[in-house]
Amino acid sequence: MKKLALAALFVATSLTMNAQTIFGKWENRNEDTGKVDSVIEVYEKDGKAYAKIVEITNPDRKDAVCDQCEGPNKNKPILGMDILTGLEKDGDEWSGGEILDPKKGTIYKCFIQLKGKNKLKVRGYVGVSVFGRTVYWHRKS
Repeated sequence: MKKLALAALFVATSLTMNAQTIFGKWENRNEDTGKVDSVIEVYEKDGKAYAKIVEITNPDRKDAVCDQCEGPNKNKPILGMDILTGLEKDGDEWSGGEILDPKKGTIYKCFIQLKGKNKLKVRGYVGVSVFGRTVYWHRKS
């Protein structure tokens, strides 16, 4: 009986811990329609957070390339592209990295912060964070 209770506690704890992380798959929703535009996977590499586009919901955009990008992302497929790079944990947020808007080809400074277990605040900005834009990604169920 003790083993069963211990196993149940372990499963419950790991589920709770997984739900309280920025890592995993997130839905980016169109601000006007509320429909999912893409699915983004946030992952960890060398202690930093990165994110790549793993799904594009619009069939006409599945083969889209970043034609507005400069440098190494120029004309690369958006699907599979890293759009969030090099964020480091700083208290309750991850900051110090960049985010790419593949539709515009623009790179912004960025920070992200978990807002509840299923909502991620993503803020891109130029210069200081007051000059920027915030979007919210929703955990993919």
